[in-house]
Amino acid sequence: MTRRPGLSARLKLTISYAVLLLLAGAVLLAVVWLFLLRYVPDNAQGLLGISPNRFLLSRIFGRAAAVAMALLLVVGLLGGWILAGRMLAPLTRIADAARLAAKGSLSHRIGLPGRKDEFRELADVFDAMLEQLESHVAEQRRFAANASHELRTPLAISQSLLDLAENDPTHDQGEIIERLRTVNTRAIDLTEALLLLSRSDRGSFTREPVDLSLIAEEAAETLLPFAEQREIKLEVTGGMTRTTGSPALILRMVTNLVQNAIVHNLPTGGTVTVHTESWPDASVLRVENTGPPLPPDLVPTLTEPFQRGTERIRTGEHAGVGLGLAIVHSIVRAHDGTLLLTPRSTGGLVVSIRLPPG
Repeated sequence: MTRRPGLSARLKLTISYAVLLLLAGAVLLAVVWLFLLRYVPDNAQGLLGISPNRFLLSRIFGRAAAVAMALLLVVGLLGGWILAGRMLAPLTRIADAARLAAKGSLSHRIGLPGRKDEFRELADVFDAMLEQLESHVAEQRRFAANASHELRTPLAISQSLLDLAENDPTHDQGEIIERLRTVNTRAIDLTEALLLLSRSDRGSFTREPVDLSLIAEEAAETLLPFAEQREIKLEVTGGMTRTTGSPALILRMVTNLVQNAIVHNLPTGGTVTVHTESWPDASVLRVENTGPPLPPDLVPTLTEPFQRGTERIRTGEHAGVGLGLAIVHSIVRAHDGTLLLTPRSTGGLVVSIRLPPG
């Protein structure tokens, strides 16, 4: 935004200091005149016949008053300029940091020393904002790089299969078509997951009353054949648990959790428990599954995009696109909730979600 040049804040403060000092001096001189000089006799002998009269004192006092006012003006301008500079120095550092941030440098921090005051509080808030922006930008760059890589992989495979069909007409065409269909399905799933992740990040949805227990039962019913195929016991417990939000997004959230719990489980004989309950201040959904022990340093990374948990058991058919828990985390944040991942001591994971009560 282009603005016309004007007086700087330092100059405005300097003028304000000088004007206030001149007004204070003028008031003081007026008090001296009104309460002292007015009582001096205005005759040739003056006060008691030995002091100067009002006329002489007025001339002497007038010259001294003019000199005093001139000195006050000079002191007010110089002192105001110095004081204003010292007072506005933190704002200069904040403005410099803002200019650097506008140019794309988010690593710079103001770091004002000294005790807490308004300027230092502003600087601390600005530093915190820069830290969050830097973290978000780095996360978005990693996400874009990973998304590009994930999208490029099925395209490269498709290109290779098409080249194979063109260069080797004797190759089994049915096998190539089936492999192309599998690769295309994976690319579509990845694209839909990216769109869903973007939609949940924006929070552009209509909030409606939702019963988490019904959502959990629907997700479990959908995935029951998959669980039975892997010989995993799937159980839903708990009572009515009301919240508000998007039914479609919350269903996708629960479905992702249950599917992850089935995929990342024991090869056979595992269990998955989905429990819902209402607390006074939250509606709670908990998904607990058996499985191999998880390294403590792996758990915090599971909600990052394209983190598949390489040390967790999974099959090639249901390896996913690495966005399951990332989508869950995004949906939870969009609904003003919290997500907690806790590894079980005997192996597996407990995922707890708290949403605002409905």
